[in-house]
Amino acid sequence: MALELYMLGLITQDMSKALEFYRRLGLAIPEGSEKQTHVGVKMGSGLTFFLDSNPSRWDPGFVSGDEQGHLEAADSYRSVLEFYLETQEAVDTKYAELTGFGYQGRRAPYKTSFGMYFALIDDPDGNTILLSGDLAANGTSEEG
Repeated sequence: MALELYMLGLITQDMSKALEFYRRLGLAIPEGSEKQTHVGVKMGSGLTFFLDSNPSRWDPGFVSGDEQGHLEAADSYRSVLEFYLETQEAVDTKYAELTGFGYQGRRAPYKTSFGMYFALIDDPDGNTILLSGDLAANGTSEEG
């Protein structure tokens, strides 16, 4: 049996801001989660997505970015969370909605050479979110 991804977790500096972002993105975050340090959401695919504001609780070796004194290049990112929205229109709409709320757009919506439509946006902790859709779902091609 092949290994399957079971959970995807993000460390957050501000749980309230992170929850607000992921609710606006469209995840079903339980009400009252703002007071928790760990919030998990079981996705329809079976994958669990979680946010944690106190990872040293379960990883005693955890060192926050502030403690490490490590700076990353402003235009790079270590991971990407992809959320498939099906169509180009849905990607455009969600990107406009999130940037309208003041979230930092990393790259405005664009067509790929392989038939997909992408946009990149950062959550409040700087995690890069990839919004994706199929160009074919709109009846367009990568040339169009």
